[in-house]
Amino acid sequence: MNQTGTRNEDHGVETIGLDGTGRVFWNLGEAALCERSIARGEARLSNTGALVATTAPHTGRSPDDRYIVREEATEESIWWDNANALSRESFETLKADFLAHAGGRTLFAQDLHAGADPAHRIGVRVLTEHAWHALFIRNMLRRPDTADLAGFLPRLTVLCVPGFRADPERHGVRSPTVIACDFTNGLVLIGGTLYAGEMKKSVFSYLNYVLPERGVLPMHCSANVGAEGDAALFFGLSGTGKTTLSADPARALIGDDEHGWSAEGIFNFEGGCYAKTIRLSAEAEPAIYAASQRFGTVLENVVLDNDSRVPDFNDASLAENARAAYPLGFIANAREDGRGGTPKNVVMLTCDAFGVLPPIAKLTPAQAMYHFLSGYTAKVAGTEAGVSEPKATFSACFGAPFMPRHPSVYGNMLRDLIARNEVHCWLVNTGWIGGRAGVGQRIPLETTRRLLAAALGGELDGVEYRTDANFGFAVPVAVEGVETRLLEPARNWPTRIDYSMAARRLVGMFTSNFARFEKAVDDEVRGAQPGMAIAAE
Repeated sequence: MNQTGTRNEDHGVETIGLDGTGRVFWNLGEAALCERSIARGEARLSNTGALVATTAPHTGRSPDDRYIVREEATEESIWWDNANALSRESFETLKADFLAHAGGRTLFAQDLHAGADPAHRIGVRVLTEHAWHALFIRNMLRRPDTADLAGFLPRLTVLCVPGFRADPERHGVRSPTVIACDFTNGLVLIGGTLYAGEMKKSVFSYLNYVLPERGVLPMHCSANVGAEGDAALFFGLSGTGKTTLSADPARALIGDDEHGWSAEGIFNFEGGCYAKTIRLSAEAEPAIYAASQRFGTVLENVVLDNDSRVPDFNDASLAENARAAYPLGFIANAREDGRGGTPKNVVMLTCDAFGVLPPIAKLTPAQAMYHFLSGYTAKVAGTEAGVSEPKATFSACFGAPFMPRHPSVYGNMLRDLIARNEVHCWLVNTGWIGGRAGVGQRIPLETTRRLLAAALGGELDGVEYRTDANFGFAVPVAVEGVETRLLEPARNWPTRIDYSMAARRLVGMFTSNFARFEKAVDDEVRGAQPGMAIAAE
């Protein structure tokens, strides 16, 4: 193949068996990738210079089309109840067909690092069929110095060719869309989807597989640090406020999505942010809004005005999951090194659309592990076809689709780290109060920010707490700057009977979900279940 650009000439695309008549552009920068994206008809420019691409029909991840090679090396280490298996034979057939397809095409290669801590980072090589995909992953991972590219050696290679369509009968998969992960040999094949998040999450999945064996806890969370060096982690599923709340002007941002926790402290896996943009505004989220306007940012599935090219962040006609991908440096107070010390606080975010959970609660280490394994949030009516009322979602470790090992592996590591370092743990509800979504009121963002400031700043260390009758965790009775009645959800409902019925329903959902983990945890964590609190009444 015709290969041009700065690269390790002794370790090119031929190392994965790629050959043919195509051309490979290595490690192009933002300007060159934008030019090629537009010239090739892949994307458009917004009025402020952001690159705008659409990914229909896939505007989100395709978890049912994601596979891990099942063989002796992975048989005992993967949580197969949560993963689609692909035989080695099927993967090798798929790989050969991928390489044959890609060999005659123009590809864009980026050599990058995953992990801000040099002791734990890995080299990642991403080969893409689309120039805008190369810019996306260049934004999302960490860029080596140019001088280091000549000796770059990848531990993981991602080959993303959306034009390839899998043959279910030939390749042993479900549909023409496929994300196939060979953890043993460090290779991921992505075909049949333009959604760029598949690349990012494939890298994350690989790190989630290899890092626990090094004694590093991989986490789906955001992180920031205060002026006194007090780091905080924010776990949460999409829509709970993980990116928004970690982008705090009073604290330095470490990262918005994926981190590791080692004996030396925490470190970002990424070099960028992947923020949701639906209903994004300069007033509510000034830092993210400003980053979305920059040249070099990739806007995914954001509607543009045809004439002015102004993004309309309130228009969800392309996707509710519209996103902006930009380098961390686009956030003014982001830490360039992507690292922090041992966390002082761990925050678990949930968007409770049933209106039951309090805006903030303090957790014991056992309760923290329980809620970490539960990974609860709720979808709101209207966000998905067929969802007419709030729908509970439980995703273990707040990221089950990309956590290949059993959740207890990550949960036990987190619990040990929390106990060993005397970390404060909090459950924060960014959802509704006084009734379910559509009936009650959404907890104001300024209220959540005030509660977080109080928790992270130590204001809640000596205040009076009450024990929640349904969930058993501790809830502050009063917090300066917050209306007291908001801290007790039952007081905001029309009647306490209505609240009690909703609470018991939610507790039942938690209990049913946790049944699959009961044999994997000890008595202390089993005793942290909310059903235990009700049984003791």
